[in-house]
Amino acid sequence: MLILDSGAVSQLAERSRRALALIVALREEGLWPPTVPAVVLVECLQGHAGRDANENRFLKTCDIADAVPESLARRAALLRRLARRGSAVDALAVAFAEPGGTVLTSDPDDLEALAAHAAGVRIERI
Repeated sequence: MLILDSGAVSQLAERSRRALALIVALREEGLWPPTVPAVVLVECLQGHAGRDANENRFLKTCDIADAVPESLARRAALLRRLARRGSAVDALAVAFAEPGGTVLTSDPDDLEALAAHAAGVRIERI
């Protein structure tokens, strides 16, 4: 399973050759569509239709995980406690990727600290 954090959403939503090449590569590897936890939208959107147009267009190609089950929220809280860093959104992205998934990010530091306590989660820089 491929999970996108806000930085990955923003970068992949750019209408650039680099973003397109990465999307094509992810499709070829069978990692498309990615999952985007709905809480990630808080960080990657501005709440303005015009400014969010590219992200909204891109998000239509992703699976949006609307619900955060209590057990997943509790797991994310434990990951934050063990890592002693990371935002709630970062911790949820890592928890969504368990077990054995990958989180694509533009800022891996906190996510790597969280993933060090997760079940087989890999962090990949975009």
